[in-house]
Formats: sequence, C-alpha cells, structure tokens
Amino acid sequence: MRAKVSIIGAGMTGSTIAHWLAEREIADLVLVDVVEGMPQGKALDLLEAMPVIGKDVSVVGSNDYSATAGSDIIIITAGLPRKPGMSRDDLLVANATIVRDATEKTVQLSPNAIYVVLTNPLDAMTYLTMKVSKLPPQRVVGQAGILDSARMRAFVAMELGVSVENVHCYVLGGHGDEMVPLTRHSNVAGIPLVDILPPDRLAAIVDRTRKGGGEIVSLLKTGSAYYAPAIAVTQMVDAILRDKHLIIDASAYLQGEYGLRDVYFGVPAQLGRKGVEKIIEYQLNDEELAAFWKSASGVAENNAKLNV
Repeated sequence: MRAKVSIIGAGMTGSTIAHWLAEREIADLVLVDVVEGMPQGKALDLLEAMPVIGKDVSVVGSNDYSATAGSDIIIITAGLPRKPGMSRDDLLVANATIVRDATEKTVQLSPNAIYVVLTNPLDAMTYLTMKVSKLPPQRVVGQAGILDSARMRAFVAMELGVSVENVHCYVLGGHGDEMVPLTRHSNVAGIPLVDILPPDRLAAIVDRTRKGGGEIVSLLKTGSAYYAPAIAVTQMVDAILRDKHLIIDASAYLQGEYGLRDVYFGVPAQLGRKGVEKIIEYQLNDEELAAFWKSASGVAENNAKLNV
C-alpha cells in the first residue's frame, strides 16, 4: 500500500511540493486549503499530468481536513507569506494561529503521522507543532538548513563556475537572518571554501545566503520563494518514506546537543522512517559557537511568545 502525504496549504509552495512528490511516485497526495475550489483545481490539474509522465499517483484536493485521515506524513505550509521589508519573525502571531489550528485538526485524524513544517518563522512554528500535537519530538521536524545550504551551494557554484554536485555547504542555526553558514566545514570537491575563495567573496556569499529568502521576496513583491523550499521538503519526505537514514540540515528538537535544550534549531539531522533518528554534532570553534548561540537566542525569544 502506497504511503499517504497530506499538504496543508495549497498555495505556490504546497502545490509545488505536490508536483515534486508526484514525480517521485512515492505517495498518494492530499492538498488542503481554505480557499474553495483552489486545492481541488490544482489537484485535478496535477492528476491529469500523471499519464504524460507515466506515474500512478492519486492526487486529491479538499477544503475539509477529513481527507487527510490516515496520513503517514503531514506537511504544513499554510500561513501568510512575507512581503518586501518583512522578516520571518514578523509573521509569528498570525501564522501561529494558522499552524495551531492545522495541527490540532490533523493530529486527531493521523495520530501516527510524521510532521514536516515549512511555515515561517520556521523554528518557532515547528516547536509549536510539537507542543500542540503532543507527539514525540522525533516525529516533528522543520525544513530549514537543507534550503539554506542549497542556496549557498548555488551561490558558490556560480562564483567558481563548477557543478553544484561538487559543492557541499552546511548552514546551521535558526532559519532567519542570523543563520550560521559553516564556511570552515563547507567545501568544493573536498577543498574547504576558506582555501578556495578570497575572504571578501566568501563573506559576500555568506551574506547572500542569509538574505536569500528576502532577496526573492523583494523581487517577486507579492510572494515568497517556492521552487527551492518545495524540493527541499520533497527530499526530506523522500528520506523519511524510503527510510534512507539521510543526514541533512533540518530544524530538530535539541535536548542538550550543542548546549541547547527545549528548542527547535537547525542542525545536521539523520532522517528515516521514524522521523529524526539522530542529531550530528560538529566540532565548532569559538567564533562558530558564538554565532550559533546568538541565533539560538532569537529563536528562544520567539518560542517564549507562543505561550505553549
């Protein structure tokens, strides 16, 4: 029996996740949104594309959470997008209401599901989902550094004129402007970035990575990024459903790792069929630790405002 994945929020990000997942043929899909007709229309359109690519996938759209019953994975993308000039944290109060409602309604119908959260501010919304659902922390994970690392890889590849496949970057910390790109650990075909890029160019790439989402928001003007976030979520879902034990940068619950407790934060996490299987701890130097903890303080401030 094929797995079932429900996507809460059928906007550009949610529908693009459905697109990527359908191509991989690893799960039947449900799209849920409050806008009448929109998830149904997108689901039908995507379903009609399946014969062209030869994929046997069920795609259903609904305005009713009952369609999500029995899901193996619940993906939460629902929420207000950023507008130019806004930070991810500006969305905290409004999106907390949306995420709380989505979590309360879906967990009743799919008590054994694993949750993948995408709504901003990402780390706080993932924390909220875990607290509201009362699920074990390993079954709730946020999409964070996997996207930021991909952006950094793209910028490094563009700078050096090499294939993105040769570039390996690691971005930890909160999914915001205080994220922590680990330039000392990142490399091109094994050569550390600090040895292959001039300091000023490397600093520019780090800065662009931190502001990568905002750069797209300022260009689009009426929305935020969706292609890259959607494929990042797809890779996470693929790793979980295929039990790949894949190590990626994600927002995971920390219980002493990196000196942090009771917080969701971007770290290298191993994903498999049970969710987060293991958290990998890098040896960070004093400068990296200082940046790491600075980022953590901002996430903790957001969590405190949630009253959960």
